[in-house]
Amino acid sequence: MKIFISVLFYMAFYVGNSQDIVSENITERIGQMRLLPLDTAQVNQMRRLGFSLMEKDKNLSRRLLEEALDKSLKVKEPESIIDCYRLLGIWYANYGDNGRAMLHYQLSYKVAEKNKKLNLMAGVLYNMGNVQYWRSRYDSCIYYYQQAQRLYETPGFIKNAGITQNQYDRRTSELYQNIATVFGTLSNFRKAHEYMDKAIAIAQKYDSRAARENLAFFQQEKAGLYDDSGETEKALRLRLSYLPGIESAQFDRPLENAYVNIATEYLELKKTDSAVFYADKHAALAQKLNEPEYTASADFLQAKIAYQNKNYRKAEIYIEKAKSYYENVEDLFGKNKFYGLIKDIAFANGHYRDAFLYAQKYDETKDSLQTGKQAIEFMEREMRYETEKKETQIKLQEAEIKQKKLFNYIFTGCTLGLILILVLLYRNHRHRQKIQKAKIEELELGKQLAATEAILKGEEQERSRLAKDLHDGLGGMLSGIKLQLGAMKGNLILTEENGALFNNALNKLDQSISEMRRVAHNMMPEALIQLGLEQALQDYCSSISASGTFTVNTEFYGLGQRLSAATEVTVYRIIQELVNNAVKHSSAKSILVQVLRRDQWLSITVEDNGRGFDVAHWQEKPTAGLQNIESRVHYLGGNMDIKSAPGKGTSVYIECKIEHNG
Repeated sequence: MKIFISVLFYMAFYVGNSQDIVSENITERIGQMRLLPLDTAQVNQMRRLGFSLMEKDKNLSRRLLEEALDKSLKVKEPESIIDCYRLLGIWYANYGDNGRAMLHYQLSYKVAEKNKKLNLMAGVLYNMGNVQYWRSRYDSCIYYYQQAQRLYETPGFIKNAGITQNQYDRRTSELYQNIATVFGTLSNFRKAHEYMDKAIAIAQKYDSRAARENLAFFQQEKAGLYDDSGETEKALRLRLSYLPGIESAQFDRPLENAYVNIATEYLELKKTDSAVFYADKHAALAQKLNEPEYTASADFLQAKIAYQNKNYRKAEIYIEKAKSYYENVEDLFGKNKFYGLIKDIAFANGHYRDAFLYAQKYDETKDSLQTGKQAIEFMEREMRYETEKKETQIKLQEAEIKQKKLFNYIFTGCTLGLILILVLLYRNHRHRQKIQKAKIEELELGKQLAATEAILKGEEQERSRLAKDLHDGLGGMLSGIKLQLGAMKGNLILTEENGALFNNALNKLDQSISEMRRVAHNMMPEALIQLGLEQALQDYCSSISASGTFTVNTEFYGLGQRLSAATEVTVYRIIQELVNNAVKHSSAKSILVQVLRRDQWLSITVEDNGRGFDVAHWQEKPTAGLQNIESRVHYLGGNMDIKSAPGKGTSVYIECKIEHNG
């Protein structure tokens, strides 16, 4: 069943009564508004403008609503204060800050209650119930809804609120539908059908397009209750009977609800072809509506069908597309269904580690949904509400009620005690699981570090061997050849032209010997082994600066005490790679190399004033050079932070603890 909670009906009232401001000069209008006398009229204009801007300019909207609230508090007009608090609550709820939304709703309710504004009290309670539903706090949700219901059913409410019978019926029908939805969520289908039938009966009294669209929603929700209670065929028949009317009226959102549920129910009945037909209709409509909720729902449905057809690769593609939405939504039911499907798809594709992690998340959301404490609180609140309606009967049966209450308290205490024991057992089990998981991760990390260390040591040993072979072997041979050629030159009679060529060849040989020695030095600097890290880095940076193209500035502190050979080589290679990257790619004029050691902490900074790059793009597609640097940083047990932007240079900061290295 796809759950729908109606948004607050008062929003439509303000949108319908505010002027079209799109074409106006907003800044000029605000300036003129502030020149008006400080009174209720100015406050009302400002809050209505702020509300109208909510979807167009959220920051300006909030500032205007806050300014209107401040002015309303100065004017001390209760209805303005109530509505400013409530509109700010709507603003925060609209942008996902449910905590602040509830705070403003509570402030609005207190002022409304103090001034006996029943209509505004009911509206705020309705809002608060919506927020609690979106947060999956169903106990609080039903409490606020039923408090709103109590106010609506107060004699003389329509006259006190100053509204028409039509407006009253629309609000109460939406409230009944929301209450039915929450009871359906809690599998209390008797109460859910009771409230849904009330909503349908009210909607059937009217023939306007809005009323017919509401009726379409209510009928689909009624079918959803049948599906949730296991009467899938009955639900499907009801949906198909109303579908032609919804399609002909082009009610997009009820139609989206119908398509997704019809496809799902056909799938449950193993009628795959029909499920695919309606799933494709749903996908096309979701694309038209272009809202994240519907797009994610379409991808989830396609993944579910592909999985049932054993097309696991296709299922994985669709479920990954829906992943971002479902992992961030607050709806626990949606999350639970998503984790249930993605764990099955991951397992079918052989991704067993992912399947295990998703199975844990599935169990966590399932546990949150099935806690018995919520159901008990719902029953208690419903009982209190029914008790308030029958105060006269309660007085006549006071003794019997006391006995029932005593029994309920004993039963509740036993139940809560049992729940507490189960919770403690469950938490103990989960704690053991976490410890075991941490041990496994620690072993895996140890293996990775050992493998990295072996690779780095092997690499440095090979570098050292090659450097010695080049310097001692090839270098010695080239030097011998140079001496022999020099000796031959004195015994040969050469023309002037051949003599010049011979001298040129000797110069080339000198250059080759120098280049070979430079390569051997870079592969394993002698200064690093003999004199330590600081001198080796100073020599390397000086050699870069000697070209005249770059200025390499160095700052070293605390490197007087030698580190382990492996650590010094690793740090040297990190800085060598970072400086080489700056030289090759940054087009910089100045490079800073800074290495500081404080006690057991070593920090490395390499900065340049070059052209920079997009760090986000690198994180998506890291280069081989930076991957090598990362592996060396991880070997040292450190962290690396890269700050860069196009045209603003690059700064790389590395920090590691060297107590096990030096």
